[in-house]
Amino acid sequence: MKIVRRLLVLALLVGGFLVYRIAAPYAGFSGETFIEIPRGSSADGIGLMLADAGVVRSRYDFLLARLAERGRVLQAGEYRFDHPASPVEVFDRIARGDVFGIDLVVPEGKNMFDIAALAEQAGLFPAAEFLKAAHDPAMVRDLDPRAPTLEGYLFPNTYKVGRKWTPERLCRAMTGKFREVWHALKTDADVHRTVTLASLVEKESKLPEERPQVSAVFTNRLKIGMKLDCDPTTIYAALLAGRYTGVIHRSDLDRDDPYNTYRSAGLPPGPIANPGRASLEAALRPAASDALYFVLRPDGSGGHQFSSTIAAHEAATAKYRKSQQR
Repeated sequence: MKIVRRLLVLALLVGGFLVYRIAAPYAGFSGETFIEIPRGSSADGIGLMLADAGVVRSRYDFLLARLAERGRVLQAGEYRFDHPASPVEVFDRIARGDVFGIDLVVPEGKNMFDIAALAEQAGLFPAAEFLKAAHDPAMVRDLDPRAPTLEGYLFPNTYKVGRKWTPERLCRAMTGKFREVWHALKTDADVHRTVTLASLVEKESKLPEERPQVSAVFTNRLKIGMKLDCDPTTIYAALLAGRYTGVIHRSDLDRDDPYNTYRSAGLPPGPIANPGRASLEAALRPAASDALYFVLRPDGSGGHQFSSTIAAHEAATAKYRKSQQR
């Protein structure tokens, strides 16, 4: 009986010690440390990496935590550790796939120059490196053989970008998201025309509900061979030439450039920004309207007055200009 009691006490002591080992926070590093777990790594291999980096005392502590959490799959990726954590907490993070990443938020309507600046501001890589990758349309050549760059296909979204991502990898993630959205639209429309038109709609639509109406104006103009007279295309032409200063000059409007829709009829050679799904849908399904013109309303709402005749448009324009003079 005494032996049984002793064994029971010993078991309790060992059990308590093991629970302490996997539940007690530990940090054998200072500041922060990063662990890159390759795909296909074993639990023992992961435990050894964590122990070498000082995240856990011993790989055996990590394996004990795995025994306590049987059935969960460990996820590959880069993990950041910056404070003491127990082996159970460490295991849980890796099983959840709580990988490290910088959230790069790309709003709808941003062009590749904007995205390059956002990436640089986030400390990912120089803007010039991203622009070099974005100027190569090879990633979407199967989708759009006429794409001059990746502009239009860098889908607006929030991307969790790892420290070791290259500009090419970010472009691949963004174009991959575009493919996902495009296929979800279930359309056989020409992708080049649709995305190019959608980029104009995105840049001109101040209010989300106006997208189909703006799309109708451009579509109506295209049908009758009327120039689009779209300011954002003129700005984009200046951006490509490296001469945009933040305002449109008369020289920009008069310059012969395929992207300048004040001089060139039809759509520009490619998208001028990266449209979201709503603008793609508006390009595919413009509103039923005979409008050929639009101008900002004077009420400051950001909405537009749409007109089907030049006389009505000139009256709306005069009203807007008068409001700006107050």
